[in-house]
Amino acid sequence: MAAVRIENVSKRFGATEALSHVSLEIAAGEICFLLGPSGCGKTTLLRAVAGFVEPDEGRIFIGGEEVTRMAAHERGAAMMFQSYALWPHMTVEGNVGFGLEERGVKMSSVRGEVRTALERLRIQAYSERKIHELSGGQQQRVALARALVVQPRCLLLDEPLSNLDSRLRVEMRGEIRRVCKEFGLTAIYVSHDQKEALAIGDRIAVMEEGRIRQVGVPLEVYRQPGSRFVAEFLGETNLLEGTVEGRGVVTEIGRFEVVEVAEQSGKMLVSIRPEAWRLGVGDEGVNSFAGRIVETIYLGEMARHRFALDGGSKELIVFELNPWPREGGRLFATVDPGDVVTILES
Repeated sequence: MAAVRIENVSKRFGATEALSHVSLEIAAGEICFLLGPSGCGKTTLLRAVAGFVEPDEGRIFIGGEEVTRMAAHERGAAMMFQSYALWPHMTVEGNVGFGLEERGVKMSSVRGEVRTALERLRIQAYSERKIHELSGGQQQRVALARALVVQPRCLLLDEPLSNLDSRLRVEMRGEIRRVCKEFGLTAIYVSHDQKEALAIGDRIAVMEEGRIRQVGVPLEVYRQPGSRFVAEFLGETNLLEGTVEGRGVVTEIGRFEVVEVAEQSGKMLVSIRPEAWRLGVGDEGVNSFAGRIVETIYLGEMARHRFALDGGSKELIVFELNPWPREGGRLFATVDPGDVVTILES
């Protein structure tokens, strides 16, 4: 049974359609990301599950129980906000135990539950500190402990890492995933950060203009995008227009051999991720194109090249891992057929 089920949910704010007939099932113990640009409806959908927004149409279930018209505090869902929403006048222990006290849990039980949550989040040493005495990462752990201590049926996270610096973001990605899996939590996580979604999520639902465009495991959504929007939003890609010809696709730069085509005829797009290209001095035959590097941006672990094809009609973006300085000259960019993805034009 799905731990969270969203059926045909729509929501309008005046003339703006924030959600349009959205359906999604999230399995028990799964971390599902709602990923998309600002204004795509992901936060509205999360708030609808939480009970802060009432849908105009559709139904929402948590743990098999319909909660569409149920008050937020009755749903068994815990929300972790972008701002953390911690009480500055309380200690860490007081913040974490607040939700239990509001539910009428006995003080003796509150202390034990809070102690366990602090230990699981590895912040037991800070239990008597005030919030202003903590770093951003420590505050984030307190907010997570407060959400978990009430033993929610599902955990809802609204861009919880957006206020952290890049190093802490990377550290906390792994921590959030560890805690969710350790507690066996079902989680819905809103983000516009593709790396975050790929690193933490079991599945990703990519949203655009109030609709879900594609749902799948991170590897599938990244390597097999189903539309131009998903291909371009989830990382960089090279998009070429083409038509099917036999077992390949003919594009504006030449013919590609592919493993599978979206359709047997008609126009389509070819999507090739920049890291799928290999650069070499010799023609490797299939899916190999001659040209020159015209610009390189060095990024440490990799270089991002602009590769101008012979004839000057097209440039490709090519990533090169562990790059070494290259002298100018003619090179060949080659891609395996399995890395050439075809997308139907829509």
